[in-house]
Amino acid sequence: MRAALLPDRGVVKVAGDEARKFLNGLVTADIGEVTPEAARYAALLTPQGKIIVDGIIAEAPVEDGGGFFIDCPRALSATLIQRLNFYKLRAKVLAEDFSQTLGVLAAWDGAGDTEHGLAYADPRLPALGRRVMLPPHLAAAAAAALGAELVDAESYEAHRIALGVPRGGVDFSYGDAYPHEIDMDQLCGVDFDKGCYVGQEVVSRIEHRARARTRIVPVAYDAFAPDVGVAVMAGDREVGIMGSAAAGRGLAMLRLDRVGEALAAGTPLSAGGLAIRLVKPSWARFPFPGEAPTAA
Repeated sequence: MRAALLPDRGVVKVAGDEARKFLNGLVTADIGEVTPEAARYAALLTPQGKIIVDGIIAEAPVEDGGGFFIDCPRALSATLIQRLNFYKLRAKVLAEDFSQTLGVLAAWDGAGDTEHGLAYADPRLPALGRRVMLPPHLAAAAAAALGAELVDAESYEAHRIALGVPRGGVDFSYGDAYPHEIDMDQLCGVDFDKGCYVGQEVVSRIEHRARARTRIVPVAYDAFAPDVGVAVMAGDREVGIMGSAAAGRGLAMLRLDRVGEALAAGTPLSAGGLAIRLVKPSWARFPFPGEAPTAA
C-alpha cells in the first residue's frame, strides 16, 4: 500500500442544525446518503450547470463533533466558502475554511485504516483507495497506521491518471465544464433521482439527451508526454485539448463525435505533434469512440 499527502487539496467544514438540508439543495450528490462510513463525490454548479468547485463530502461522527468536511481544491476553498455564504441566507449553518490546519492524505493499492484524522473511502472508484483529512504533520503516522509507504504526490498523480480520473485545474477549467464532460456521471458524482439543486435543469437535460458531445477520455502515448493544454488533432482538425500525463498515460478533453469520425476514417490522433491513442477505462458506460453502437 502507498500513501501521499496531496498539497493541492484543502478542507472546508459545513456544520449546523440545517447543514445536511442546506448542502443537499446545492450540490449534485444526495447528501442524505453521506454518513461517517460513506462519503460522496459532488460539485457545486452555476445556475447554467457549469462546475464552480468539486470535492468529496465526508461526515464526522457525532462523538468527534459531527459536521460535514469537504475535501476540495485548496486554491478554491475561499471561493467555496464565499458561495456557501451567498446561498446561506438564514439557514442555521456555519462554513469554515480549515485548509490552513488540515490536509488530505490519499492511500491506495491495499487495505487499511487509521484513527489519525477523518478517514473515508474515495467514492469515485474503489481503486482510488482511501483518503484521510488530518493535520499534515500526522501524515507519516497515518501512513504507518495504514501499513502504507509514504510516497510523493506525483506517485498518486500517476495512479489517478492511469485510472482515467480527471483533476480540476489541470484536466478541465472550473467555470467552463459541465459534470458530464468531466465524467462525474460515470464516477458517482451526480444523483439523478434527488431533488432540486443549483444547475440541475441543465445537467438533467444533458443526461436525458443521452449523449455528452465532449468528455475527458484516457489516452496513451509512447516516450515523451504531450504538454498540458496543447491541442489534440485528428490530421489537421482540432478535436480536443490535452490534460495531465504521466508514465505513458494521460487525459484529454475530446469532442467524441469528431474523434469517432477520425477513427472511422483511419486518421491518427496527436497532441503537440506526438502520437496518442484512446484507452477505454473499465468504468466508462458511455458510447466510446471507435466502438460499434450497441443495440437498444
